[in-house]
Amino acid sequence: MAEIRTQRRLAAILAADVVGFSRLMEHDEAGTLAALKARRRDVLVPLVAQHHGRVVKVMGDGVLVEFGSAVDAVQCAVELQKGFTEANESVAKAYRIVLRIGINLGDVIVEGSELYGDGVNVAARLEGLAEPGSIYVSATVHDHVTGKLTLAFDDLGEHALKNIAKPVQVYRAGTGGTGKRAVQPVPQLPDKPSIAVLPFVNMSGDPEQEYFSDGITEDIITDLSKASGLSVVARNTVFTFKGKAVLIEEVAKKLNVAYVLEGSVRKAGGRVRITAQLINGRGGDHIWAERYDRTLDDIFALQDEISKSIVDVLKVKLLPEELATITNRSTDNLEAYETLLMGRSFLNRGIETKFIKTAQRLFARAVEIDPNYARAYAALADCEWLLLTCNDPDASFEAVLSNSTRALELEPGLADAHASRGGALFVNGRYAEAEVEFERALELDASSSDTYFSYGRNCFIQGQYEKAAALYQRAVSLSPDDYRVWTNLNMVYVSLGRSDDAKEAARQVVLGVEKEVKAHPDNATALCYGASMLAEIGEIERALSWVSRAEMFAGDNIAVQYNIGCFYARQGKAEQAIDCLERQLTASHAYLILRMPWMRQDSDLDSLRSHPRYVALVNRMGAQIAATGARISAGHEQSEATTLNMKPRK
Repeated sequence: MAEIRTQRRLAAILAADVVGFSRLMEHDEAGTLAALKARRRDVLVPLVAQHHGRVVKVMGDGVLVEFGSAVDAVQCAVELQKGFTEANESVAKAYRIVLRIGINLGDVIVEGSELYGDGVNVAARLEGLAEPGSIYVSATVHDHVTGKLTLAFDDLGEHALKNIAKPVQVYRAGTGGTGKRAVQPVPQLPDKPSIAVLPFVNMSGDPEQEYFSDGITEDIITDLSKASGLSVVARNTVFTFKGKAVLIEEVAKKLNVAYVLEGSVRKAGGRVRITAQLINGRGGDHIWAERYDRTLDDIFALQDEISKSIVDVLKVKLLPEELATITNRSTDNLEAYETLLMGRSFLNRGIETKFIKTAQRLFARAVEIDPNYARAYAALADCEWLLLTCNDPDASFEAVLSNSTRALELEPGLADAHASRGGALFVNGRYAEAEVEFERALELDASSSDTYFSYGRNCFIQGQYEKAAALYQRAVSLSPDDYRVWTNLNMVYVSLGRSDDAKEAARQVVLGVEKEVKAHPDNATALCYGASMLAEIGEIERALSWVSRAEMFAGDNIAVQYNIGCFYARQGKAEQAIDCLERQLTASHAYLILRMPWMRQDSDLDSLRSHPRYVALVNRMGAQIAATGARISAGHEQSEATTLNMKPRK
C-alpha cells in the first residue's frame, strides 16, 4: 500500500470572532445576521483579498483566514479593526459588532481547503484571549513583523494556552505600546477625551452627610461613562484621592487623563449647593466652572445638567440612546435615592457581613419607598450574593435571582442590573448565562472594575485561566489598589505557570492590603490575602503575624478560615491547612455549593490534592451537599403535595 503523506506548509493564520455574539442574537437575530453579513461583504472580504489572504472557514460569528505573510496578516487585522470601528460609529453601543483577533505564524496541516494543527490552534486560542477590539499575536508573528511595520506592541508575557504543549509569548498589537513587559496593560492617553472625576468634597459640616457627596460623585461618573465618546476613570481609582490635597496636573499624569473634574457639595435643610470645575490636566487652567443652588427636589435634574455640560464642553457627541440613559434616573423619589446612597456607602466599606447587612436593609427600605427602583433591586441582588459568599444562613439563591430579574424588568439598559444578574447566575453555577450578562454590563459601562473582577471569577471557576487573567488585568488597570483582584490575578498566574508575574502580583497585593489595614485594621480577609502574598515574596515572619491578627479578629468566620487554610497549604503545612478547611463542613448548604467548584480551581490548594485527609474532606463536602439537596427537594415536594390536597376554604 502506498504511504499517505500529510501535506504541510508554513502559514500566517488569523482567527477572529464577534464579542458577545449570543447577546446580540438574543436582542435582534435578524438584524445581527444582516449586519454581520454586510460587514463581511463590505469590510472583511475586500481587505482579505487586498492583503493576499484566503478565507478558510466561516463559523457563525467567527472566521479563519490564511495568509502567506505575517506582515499581510497583521496589516489586514489592523485595517479590519479600523473598518469595524468606523462602521460602528453610527450604531448604538448595545448593537455594535466588535471583533477580537488572534494571529499566529506556524506549521499547518492541509486537507483539501481545510487547515489543521497547532498553527491554527494557537491563533484560535489567542483570539479567545484577546480583549474586545484588540489584536493578539504570537512571538513568531511579532518577530517577523518587527522593523517591517510602524506598529507598536505590548509584551503581555507567556501564556499557557489550552491544549498547546508549551507556553506562548503573547503581544498586543497596535496599542501604542512601549514594547516592555507589563503585568497590567500599559496606559496610553486615549484617542477620545479622557476625564477623572475626583470625589466631591462634603462641605455640609456634618460627617454623616459624606454618603451624599460620595453618591453625587459616583452618579456623575456613571453618567459620563455612558458616553461612548468619552473615557472615564473608574470610581475605585479616583476615590483613592478622597480627603487628600492633590495637584491636578499630578492627578492627570498619574491617571493618564486629559481633564479632571473636581467639586463640592453643601447640603442643608431642603437645599443643596454644588460647585464643579473642569480643569485641563496638562496646564491646570479652568475650562468650565459652575455653581448650582437648588432645592433637594432638583437634585436629579442638577446631575443631568452637570453631566451634559461636561459632554458639551468637551464636544463629545452623544447618541440618542446614550442621552436617554443619562437622563433616566431609575427613580424620582428623593427619599428612595438618599436611602440608596446611604446603603452604597456601607457596601463600599468592605466585604464584611455587618456592612453588607446594613446596606441590604437600606436597599430594602429604598424598594419599599419606590417599588419600581431598578438600581435598588440590583443592589439588593449584590448584597444577597455577597452574603452567600460570607456563609450567611439567611441568604438564598432564590433572592439573588429574583432581585436581579426584577431590576432588569424595570430597566433593561441598566449596567448595574446586568452585572448583578451576572453575579446571580455565577453563584447559581450558570456560568455561560453569567458571561452574557457580564459582557452586556461592560458594553453599557466599560469603566466598572467590579464587573471585570466578577467576570474574571466566572472564567476562573471554569478553568479559563487566560481569559480570567485578561479580565483581572483590566480590573486592576481601573483599580490599581484593589488587593482582591491582585490576589485572584496571582492565583491565575500560578495556574498558568507565570511565576514572575505571580510574584509581581503578590507584591501588589501586599501594597493594597497595607493601605486597607491602615484604614481598617480589623479587616481579617485582607490580612489573610496579604499573609499568603508576604510568604510568597519571602517575608514569613510578617506573614505569620498577619495570620495571627486575622484569627484574632475573625477566627470563627468560615470564609476567613478557608483563606487561612490556603495560607498554610501554600507553606506546605498540610495538617494545619486541612484543620482550617474542615471548618467548611459547618457552613450553610448554599455556601458549600459555591465553595466546592472554587476549591477545584484554587491553585493555593494544589499541594493538598492527593492528601488522604483532603480527599476525604472533598468527598464529605460532596456527600453533604447531595444529602441536604435531597432533603430540600423532598421538602418542596411535600409542601406541593400538601398544598394540592388542601381543601379550599368556604
